[in-house]
Amino acid sequence: MADHLHVITGGPGSGKTSLIDALAAEGVRHMPEAGRAIIQDQVDIGGTALPWSDREAFAALMLAWEMRSYREAAWAPGPIVFDRGIPDVIGYLRLCGLPVPAPALRAAELRRYAHTVFIAPPWPAIFRRDAERKQTLAEAEATYHAMVDAYSALGYVLVQLPLVPVIDRVRFVREQIA
Repeated sequence: MADHLHVITGGPGSGKTSLIDALAAEGVRHMPEAGRAIIQDQVDIGGTALPWSDREAFAALMLAWEMRSYREAAWAPGPIVFDRGIPDVIGYLRLCGLPVPAPALRAAELRRYAHTVFIAPPWPAIFRRDAERKQTLAEAEATYHAMVDAYSALGYVLVQLPLVPVIDRVRFVREQIA
């Protein structure tokens, strides 16, 4: 387990990326979310590994991204915050009713993050859809529950982020990872 690798997960539109951007502005190293970047790349190249086209291929690309991010961060010093982690891929596949390949489960077993994982609960007041985030609020809530299940099943302790302004969330996370 890499105690300096901290995951922030949850459903889309719950303030994860805004929090991570604010932590980064304070000098906390971070690893970006796979999903949004993969969607942008696939759209740019006319690819089909998209959550609305080929969910299994999308999940395979997310797993590869998360494993690369983990490998890059594992030996780096200091706390590093991940915008999602390998278990998110498992949660996503289960949410979609797709089988979880054995290599994905093995990756989640071998590539461990800090025992405590931060989870952003659904937050209707800030939820917005955009070009990459096409989910409804109900789908975002279902994603949140899928992430709770995935991380809990892997033995992580979930700490719910408070529904407070970003600066207060930053303080909350920094106190937890200090």
